[in-house]
Amino acid sequence: MRSRIFVLISVVTLAVQGQQTRPVIPAPAAPQSSGAASSSVPVSASADPNTLTVSSESYIIGTGDTLQLNVWKEPTLSSGGIAVRPDGRISLPLLGDLPASGLTPTLLGRDIAERLKKYITDPLVTVTVIAVAPKEIFLIGEIQKTGPIILTPGMNTLQAIAAGGGLSPFAKKKLYILRKDAKGEQKIPFDYKKALKTGDAQGITLLPGDTIVVP
Repeated sequence: MRSRIFVLISVVTLAVQGQQTRPVIPAPAAPQSSGAASSSVPVSASADPNTLTVSSESYIIGTGDTLQLNVWKEPTLSSGGIAVRPDGRISLPLLGDLPASGLTPTLLGRDIAERLKKYITDPLVTVTVIAVAPKEIFLIGEIQKTGPIILTPGMNTLQAIAAGGGLSPFAKKKLYILRKDAKGEQKIPFDYKKALKTGDAQGITLLPGDTIVVP
């Protein structure tokens, strides 16, 4: 009788141990969205602040953007997380401060490569934008709503004025745009009456940080 009880207890013990040592199969990981940008994939900049899929040939770098610099076979000169400061400049090893705002990633890469020729032979440089800051322009003077507005992709001067509620009754029709860049401050004239009549943008492409002045 005792032997039967011992055998029964042993069988139960083995069954419990088998349950405890049974391997747990983890649940499958949730699939990642194919639209998400990976930090390991170079991303060109976008005119849309909500996306990182844009052309490095046409996107204009602005203040607040975050850049990644890759110098081929030069890991000590390559770096990520380079912030474009409010003055439109960035800081790099060997080169110090240099202008970035107002340039495309392609043009900035060429400028950096040219500067690096003092230190290395035939440098190959790639600049990508890994974070895009919202871009603003400013409206001041005789306009219904002054202050900053978001610069949307392709926005022209007439559209910017419309976003500010239009001109006041006392506004002059010859406006100008103030633009600061590495060369200083430019004053770009804009004939509002002509643009309103013919739709002529007068060769002006608005850039982040521009100020439309309505006398």
